[in-house]
Amino acid sequence: MDYVLSAPEQITDAVAYHGEGPVWSPEWGGLRFVDMLAGDLLTVRDDGSVDRLPTGSKVAAFVRPRSSGGYVVGTERGLALADRADDEPTPWLELWEEPNLRMNEGGCDAFGNLYAGNMAYDRTPGVASLFRITSAGDVSTAVPGVTTSNGFDISPDGSLAYYNDTSAGGTEIFDVTESGLANRRRLATVAEDERPDGLTVDSEGNIWVALNRVGKVRLYAPDGTELVTVDLPVQKVTACTLGGPDGTDLLVTTSRENMDDPEPAAGAVFRLRVAIPGRPIPAFAG
Repeated sequence: MDYVLSAPEQITDAVAYHGEGPVWSPEWGGLRFVDMLAGDLLTVRDDGSVDRLPTGSKVAAFVRPRSSGGYVVGTERGLALADRADDEPTPWLELWEEPNLRMNEGGCDAFGNLYAGNMAYDRTPGVASLFRITSAGDVSTAVPGVTTSNGFDISPDGSLAYYNDTSAGGTEIFDVTESGLANRRRLATVAEDERPDGLTVDSEGNIWVALNRVGKVRLYAPDGTELVTVDLPVQKVTACTLGGPDGTDLLVTTSRENMDDPEPAAGAVFRLRVAIPGRPIPAFAG
C-alpha cells in the first residue's frame, strides 16, 4: 500500500523559532501550533497567513480544544484556559514550582482528561514527569522519571495511549482507563541517532512519529511494524498531526532552536498527502 501520496510541501514561511504541537481543529478553523519558546500560539488562516497569539507565558508548550469551546494551553509551569478560540488565555493551574522544569507537550484521552509532561531546561535525566489533569483540575503523576516528555495520543477506540519520552529511544504504549494509564510496554525502538518527538494516530490506529535531529517522520502499524519513513528538507522535525478538508494532510512542524546556520525552511510547517485520514482530536473536558 502507498501510505504517502505526495512529497513534503512547505506551506508557511519559517515563522517559528521552535514550532511544535500542531493540532487541526474546527474550533479555530484549521491548523494551530505553538512557537514554544516564544510563548505564542500560531494559527494558519484560509489565505495562508499565520496569526500569532501571545499566551502571557515565556513558554507555550501545546494547545488542545476544550469540549466547552476555546482551548487549553500548556504554559511554562502549568496550564491556561480560554473560552473562545482567539481569546488570550487566563492562567488556571500551576503544576510545579521548580524553575529548572518547563512544560513540553500534552494531549487528551477519550475521557476528557489532559496528559501534560515537562522536561528540565538543563536536560537533567529522569527529573520530569507526565501528569494527568482532570476536568476538575485534579492533578496526579501518570509517568514519573521522565527526561523529555513529548508526543501523546490515543488509539481510535480510546483504549490505548502512545507516548514518547524522547531520551528513552522509542515509543511506548499504555492501556487507558478512567483512572489513568496502565501496563506500559514498548511499541517500537528507534536508531541511536533518531529522537522520537511529537506523534499522532490515524483513523486506522497507525502511529506517525516525528524524528527530531534526523529530519524524518515515520509511520508505524498498531503492532509496531515500520510502514514508511519520509525525509523532510529540515533537520529538526518536531511534531505532526493529521487534518485538512478530508483528514489526509499530514502537517509537520519544524524548529531552528540553537542552530547556528539553520536551513532556510527551519521553523516552517510542511504538508504531505497520506492515504489514511486522521480523526477528530480528543478535547479537554475542563
